[in-house]
Amino acid sequence: MATSIPAESDTQERVFAFLTDPAKHPDVHRIDTHGASVFLEGGRALKIKRAVRFPFLDYSTLAKRKTACDEEIRINRPFAPQIYRRVVPITQSADGSLEIGGLGAPVEFAVEMTRFDERRTFDHLAEAGPFDPALVDAVAEAVAASHRGAPLAPAEPWIHSIPGIIEGNTVAFRDAACFPAGEIDDLEQASLSAFSRLRGLLERRGRQGYVRRCHGDLHLANIVLIGDQPVLFDAIEFDPVIASVDVLYDLAFAIMDFLRYGRPAAANTLLNRYLAITSVDNLDALAALPLFMSLRSAIRAHVMLARISRNSRDKADVMRSARAYFELAQKTIHPSAPTLVAVGGLSGTGKSVLARALAPAVPPQPGAVVLRTDVLRKQHFQIKETDRLPESAYRPEVTEKIYETLVQRASRILDQGHSVVVDAVFAHVAERNAISEVARKLNVRFSGLFLVTDLATRQRRVGHREPDASDATPEIAGLQEKYDIGAIDWAVVDASGTPEQTLERCRPRVTQPLWSS
Repeated sequence: MATSIPAESDTQERVFAFLTDPAKHPDVHRIDTHGASVFLEGGRALKIKRAVRFPFLDYSTLAKRKTACDEEIRINRPFAPQIYRRVVPITQSADGSLEIGGLGAPVEFAVEMTRFDERRTFDHLAEAGPFDPALVDAVAEAVAASHRGAPLAPAEPWIHSIPGIIEGNTVAFRDAACFPAGEIDDLEQASLSAFSRLRGLLERRGRQGYVRRCHGDLHLANIVLIGDQPVLFDAIEFDPVIASVDVLYDLAFAIMDFLRYGRPAAANTLLNRYLAITSVDNLDALAALPLFMSLRSAIRAHVMLARISRNSRDKADVMRSARAYFELAQKTIHPSAPTLVAVGGLSGTGKSVLARALAPAVPPQPGAVVLRTDVLRKQHFQIKETDRLPESAYRPEVTEKIYETLVQRASRILDQGHSVVVDAVFAHVAERNAISEVARKLNVRFSGLFLVTDLATRQRRVGHREPDASDATPEIAGLQEKYDIGAIDWAVVDASGTPEQTLERCRPRVTQPLWSS
């Protein structure tokens, strides 16, 4: 619950009236949030902290608001130096007139920013249509870069805060009385149960250095496309504990929001790209992802309900958004059982395209982690995915090691309840048996797909590839015709058509696995 400070609010209203005075600022546009008011005019944005006190922030005095503005610049400039300029005073002259950055006594302070096109924030882009995977890859790279540069933080305050976050969401949902009481209780109990089960993992992550001073509020409205690059902005500055979290909890906000906006492919791409370019240790934290996404979604539902209480003009739209976030919180806290999908075939059959297309649709959300031997081989030799390896890197003993790594990582991920799509040639019976045995041992659903097409098609596709992790050439594709593939007990799929046609042939086989738990 917010507490307004009357004397401070009166002064702020004078400032707000000055900033929206049509005689002085004829083209200004004002945006209000629970903690700030933003004034957009020309190429500039002024953000003023509202004179309020919440349980989680206190802007009740001018000095506290000045400190918060300074901190916002300090925290956000590393994320978005092209946006954040300076802290500017709103001053009062001897005659009582107000001025932006004048010489009189400061009566308010604002964060001065370069204005960007509000239609280019990722929530608006998500509403407009599907994302180019390369753009989502760029988001993952921006988030990963922010985490690499983020200072380490103690894990205990964040871990200890999680039950309070769950309780705060529950209280807000009950007070609003917008959702069924039984569903609120179920979400609370499932969240607390998940936290209890995962606490040891979260503590271990803290000891490993994965709790850092992150962005903290990484929903899609806080990512904007400037030029052709995604830029993170509006990171939390008012409470270091709220922003000092596990890096996967930070990432989970954006993943969850892609799901909320009906962009599962983007959510899956974001997760997979982040995992591919960060420490392999993150694979061992996937068990926490359902709780992380559910918490983030419940927080957004909570924020939406608070927005309704402040402003009824958009009540119906905000209520729909709150309900969508609440329902997503329910769904993600109860993940379905995992599945292992294996996609095999000679070079040029379209394995990798199919694996990426299948992954978002393999439950639980946000879809399967894709493991590709071509990528694992490049990681093994510690080179970039698109750098070529010498012929010696493909000796049988090296390939055997790569397939062992594939099996081990798939097991690690599945054991945490997360689905996997493995992408490899699987030219030998022993390789196919080894990956299917993972599913048998863990008693999870399995679907094996082996793609086939003619040599001319395979060589044409390989010859026209963009830079890729695969080092296959048309000559190598030709040599693969001599492989003794042996008996195939997976589904053999004609992949001679378009990627969309291959996907349609394979999708039913993934939803009807060879065996299930």
